[in-house]
Amino acid sequence: MIRNYIKIALRNLIRHRSFTLLNVFGLAIGMASMILILLWVRNELSYDRSFDKSQYIYRLTSNVGPFKAAVTPAGMGPGLQQVIPQIRSCVRVSRPTTSLFEAAGHKFSENRVFYADSDFFKLFSFPLDGDPVSALSRPNNIVISKDIATKYFGSASALGKTIVMDNREIFVVTGVADDILSSSLQFDCILPLSSVMGIDNDLKTSSWKNFNFYTYFELDHTINPSRVASLIPTIKDIYNQHNQLTKADFTLQPLTEIHLHSDLQIDLPGQGNILYVRSFLIVAFFILAVACINFMNLATAKSSRRAKEIGLRKVMGSRRSHLIIQFFGESMIISIISLVIAIALVFISLPAFNNLTGKVLSIRVGDGYLWSGMLGIAILTGFLAGSYPAIFLSGFNPVSVLKGKLNMGGGSLLLRNSLVILQFCTAIILLTGTVVVYMQLNFIKNKNLGFEKSNLIYMRMTGDIWNKIGALRSVLAENSQTSNFTIISNLPVSLTTGQANVQWEGKDPNLKIVIPNLDIDENFLSLFKIDLLQGRGFSREFNGDSTNYLINEKAMKVMEMKPRDVLGQKLSFNGVDGSIIGVIKDFNFKPLQYPIEPLVLRLSKNGGVVVVKAGPGEVEGTLKQLEKVNAQLNPTYPFSFNFVDNDLDNLYRGERQMGHVFQLFALLSILISCMGLYGLSAFIAEQRKREIAVRKVLGASSGGIVYLLSGKFTQLILLALVIAMPISWILINNWLKGFEYRIAIPWTAFLYVPLLTLVIAWLTVGTESIKAASSNPIKSLRNE
Repeated sequence: MIRNYIKIALRNLIRHRSFTLLNVFGLAIGMASMILILLWVRNELSYDRSFDKSQYIYRLTSNVGPFKAAVTPAGMGPGLQQVIPQIRSCVRVSRPTTSLFEAAGHKFSENRVFYADSDFFKLFSFPLDGDPVSALSRPNNIVISKDIATKYFGSASALGKTIVMDNREIFVVTGVADDILSSSLQFDCILPLSSVMGIDNDLKTSSWKNFNFYTYFELDHTINPSRVASLIPTIKDIYNQHNQLTKADFTLQPLTEIHLHSDLQIDLPGQGNILYVRSFLIVAFFILAVACINFMNLATAKSSRRAKEIGLRKVMGSRRSHLIIQFFGESMIISIISLVIAIALVFISLPAFNNLTGKVLSIRVGDGYLWSGMLGIAILTGFLAGSYPAIFLSGFNPVSVLKGKLNMGGGSLLLRNSLVILQFCTAIILLTGTVVVYMQLNFIKNKNLGFEKSNLIYMRMTGDIWNKIGALRSVLAENSQTSNFTIISNLPVSLTTGQANVQWEGKDPNLKIVIPNLDIDENFLSLFKIDLLQGRGFSREFNGDSTNYLINEKAMKVMEMKPRDVLGQKLSFNGVDGSIIGVIKDFNFKPLQYPIEPLVLRLSKNGGVVVVKAGPGEVEGTLKQLEKVNAQLNPTYPFSFNFVDNDLDNLYRGERQMGHVFQLFALLSILISCMGLYGLSAFIAEQRKREIAVRKVLGASSGGIVYLLSGKFTQLILLALVIAMPISWILINNWLKGFEYRIAIPWTAFLYVPLLTLVIAWLTVGTESIKAASSNPIKSLRNE
């Protein structure tokens, strides 16, 4: 019997080739889309879960007023471990730095260099070639990634080899770590904190003041996760005993939640967003549902052709259960074929998808969970897609069918129409979201941040340049292509430094606030074209400016100073007393997800970044001159540069990637929906072919018949629009709330998307309608 079922199923699939192809490729596209999204989602959810102790590791984060940061003071971790018995071990990790490395004749700057406590590899079980216990036990030890080992030594076998950092310090490679791409800790090199213990003042004094280190705790394995929060009051009390000036709150963040649930400042780069994971999961299931709906519509569209077969089989003794098995078998065959094609599509499209998402996703042959999951998707898809046709077609009355009185039923028509409405609701929501994401990102790209960002080239100060700032200024000023420059402590793009120890007259003693700061020179305001609202900027004519300050408008409001009285007011910043000499216009010095914060500007003493404004058409010439300056003053360091506007673009890489992915799946959703609409139009044309023939015999025009068949679909699409638009508005509004500066929800998106959807639907329906209107009425009426 089963052999007979398979034989009949294959015959029916081959007989109706066009609909079989539509079914197969519709399901294949839906399955491939879901597999790609699930690969991405699984990768996002897997972050930091591969470590042996991941469930017991927590990161200590801080909250000073509205400033929520991922860093804490250097002395806090070891200090808490000494007095809180639930803390089994503590590891501090520095913020990432950039250093020059040289080995085996190769010399490069690496920007993912961290310093960590010696227990780093005991706590974080990175696959390591070397001893994790002693890898960072000595000040001259270094652990490098496998990529770095291959880059410098030609292979991953680098244990015992030496590497020179910043042309002066020699380190011995004591470990080569495998890259764990699904970790929030991405590094090129890890050095022991003991190597900088003598020169880092925070480490030397075990400071509880400056927030500069990521602090990780391994908690006692018997502690219930729900009880972890009960440690916070103790942590806060101990902190207050060591630092009474800064009022701060703290949280213990599970390691496995850092990647997707972290909206903190000064966090490690590359964090994700749980909102995107949830959104794409919904998109995946909707796309697969749309593909299943296609199957149902296409199956019922040709149901009348199989009506007599069903009637005859029932007359010959087939039970309804046999027919249900038959139709489920056909849907399973189509589903399995679709799965094979979907896997091929995934393999073909995976490199492009990785490029789109910035991931390194792959399908491993030995990944049993993945393969069983994909097979489960195929079985579930076959069951869902075949359920309605199996139940509907197997229920035909054999007597009515053989008499030619097939009644498709109003309920089935209502269901099919509802399914098409659901299809297009999904497509419309995705399309509208894609349009708004694009417009928001374009708004960010073109928004006036309050400072000049075009043609600004920057070069970070390294090596010998730190001791030759005077010569650097002279050399830059002598050349017309580099004379428009400024030397500052950091770029005004994403400032992360700040001070809680800020005092002014009349300050509320209970006010908890961290005020970011930027050290600038006399050229900063003019180069970045930042408006000065009150007073003056720094000038070489005033020797006392080394202890004077500029503040922004937001700082003036926080300090409750009035514009007419602000100049000359006393301000103490990190223990240095001075006066306010000017107020600048607010500008965005952090990503647009954050509001403008108060800012204090000080006169730079040491520098950090050289920024040069290139003239129109002179970018290449300016770069050549900067390279000469570097070769002259800093010959042992390679020339490295970047553009300010590039850094700004990188701040929104995650949103841009999300927009591209949304765009891709919105187009796929529309494609699959149109295939379903084609199936329904084919069904209607099949059902009304005799009516169409009679109308043509009575003189109806082809245009009139096309209008007749298309009118119903237009109503369905319009109803889908009415349902989808408010849902789109709610979802878009929630997403935009994540940006402090955002566009108003554009009415144009709610105009163009419906028009585009209607045009696509008309083109799709028109194809089958024209075909039906052009058919020969004699063929449809000859059996009457």
